[in-house]
Amino acid sequence: MSNVNAVITGVGGYVPEDVLTNDDISKMVDTTEEWILTRVGIKERRILKGEGKGTSYMGIRAVQELLKKTDVDPESIEMLLCATTTPDFGFPTTASLIAYHTGCKNAMTFDLQGACSGFLYGLETAANYIRSGRYKRVIVVAGDKMTSITDYTDRTTCPLFGDGCGAVLIEPTAENLGVIDTILRTDGSGCSHLHMYGGGSAYPSSYETIDKRMHYVYQEGKAVFKCAVSDMADTAAEIVERNHLTHDDIDWVVPHQANLRIIDATAKRLGIDYDKVMVNIQRYGNTSAGTIPLCLWEWEDRLKKGDNLILAAFGAGFTWGAVYLKWGYNGGTA
Repeated sequence: MSNVNAVITGVGGYVPEDVLTNDDISKMVDTTEEWILTRVGIKERRILKGEGKGTSYMGIRAVQELLKKTDVDPESIEMLLCATTTPDFGFPTTASLIAYHTGCKNAMTFDLQGACSGFLYGLETAANYIRSGRYKRVIVVAGDKMTSITDYTDRTTCPLFGDGCGAVLIEPTAENLGVIDTILRTDGSGCSHLHMYGGGSAYPSSYETIDKRMHYVYQEGKAVFKCAVSDMADTAAEIVERNHLTHDDIDWVVPHQANLRIIDATAKRLGIDYDKVMVNIQRYGNTSAGTIPLCLWEWEDRLKKGDNLILAAFGAGFTWGAVYLKWGYNGGTA
């Protein structure tokens, strides 16, 4: 099985219809569109509304689109994993709900939590299951309902986040395509700078945790920005160098959409022209684990078989990493 690699053979995505603009946010907190655009590059973000609608609602729709586009029988899916920080419930898993509602009744399922790096962690996990020969059809769903943990009284964090979800189908190939190389890193000291303490086993939900607003994202912007710029850009450069790629060899850079300045720094570190960088942060904001698959979803028709893609992300934990991916098909046709 040493010649088997794992390749993406289809992409699906979903973003909610409701839009939250910078003008809307400026009516909630003391901020302006200029302030938000200058610092993070976001104009608007999508918001999932409706009682009882969680991350699985978006994941189900992303997977349904994926299955329809690839004409794959859902009962042939052997594993479905969901990378999310905002599961519907503590249990059961969000992956199990997505599998049930999309007809993937033969799939082994589990959730994976890598924060904003979750898609990269999920992609590498799925690729290794494929390489092992144990599974031949795996779906990775990645996304978050970040508005469910966003504090709309905090002017520093509430402009950042939106809701959305992407999904990819991964299958074996004997060609030199798919996940070629991966670097994933973790530094647990980042917990103090970016976290949500309330609701876990350390601080279970209580009147006190609610009163202290512990169930929302807490972020020390300067510390996170500094680490994200260096770690995300450096890891992307490391994977390029160890695979002996030049900037001319790279067809697309797919960065996590957290902050336009971080995206710019990664592109400059790689010496890549900006027209080869996937950027949709202005429309969707930071959807956490969903940002990279949503980029692949939007750019799918422009991708060609054999294109060299560099995926890079940074998230809470801290977690970060990069993936060298060779695209598996032309123009949205698997």
